Amino acid sequence: MTSDLSQYTVLVVDDSADSLSLISDVLEDVGINTLVALDGKQALSIAKNIRPDLILLDAIMPNMNGFETCSQLKLLAGLTSVPVMFMTGLSDTQSIVKGLSVGGVDYLTKPVNPDELIARMKVHLNNAAFTDNAYQVLDSLGQFFIIVTEQADVLWATPDTHALLARIKWATHQEKTSYWLSQNPDVNSRLVLPLEGDEFAELRFVEKRDQAKFSLRIVLNSPTVGAETLQSRLNLTKRESEVLFWLANGKSNKEIAEILAMSVRTVNKHLEQVFPKLGVENRTAAAGVAIRLLG
Repeated sequence: MTSDLSQYTVLVVDDSADSLSLISDVLEDVGINTLVALDGKQALSIAKNIRPDLILLDAIMPNMNGFETCSQLKLLAGLTSVPVMFMTGLSDTQSIVKGLSVGGVDYLTKPVNPDELIARMKVHLNNAAFTDNAYQVLDSLGQFFIIVTEQADVLWATPDTHALLARIKWATHQEKTSYWLSQNPDVNSRLVLPLEGDEFAELRFVEKRDQAKFSLRIVLNSPTVGAETLQSRLNLTKRESEVLFWLANGKSNKEIAEILAMSVRTVNKHLEQVFPKLGVENRTAAAGVAIRLLG
């Protein structure tokens, strides 16, 4: 469990100056770096510029209450995984459930016991550290994952994925992606997003997490590189490898013919040569072989 707390920064949000002072003193006594905000808007502004490791949030505040503030924080890029702990005088079950439903990980009623507060914070900071390590592993493996809303607004992405989203100009594809999501795609369904040159990115549907969040995987692809890989690994001709590449990317024979500027009959003839070379009998099996080789 976390022992050295000096490496962490915590944002405390409370409209009461006395509460802010009390909590800040408790955190500073154990070495935690503390940021303070007097209302929800100020908290959002601070969090956009300085990512905290944990947020302590009062539920009752003027203008924007803690529940709305938490919801807005979770929409900010990079903050979805930051744990939010509510501190409030509201102790009824309905308020507790609401706090957890908007993204809170814990709920403490005032007056807050300092020892209990620090103990709970250690647990959530430790859990968040494990989560961040998992994200870093995904990046190191070249895996690009995102969680988006129905409007294709990005709620969460691994660090390297944010750079990829900038490269593919995500904003230009949001309307198309939102429509695709509205059609309730099946697991592993794909949406192709064109890039510069002959490269393209594929969105692969992973799961619908709840009524408004979708998990997607992004895969970069290049017809030239992909076809060359298949050609060298499977002992195919150039044209056979190109046909197999697009087959592995879910294209019909008609679509392959249009992409490669050949007749559907020619596509069929190429596939008739590909199947025995791969030791398979149908399109699905051939596509499976290609997909495994292309990673």
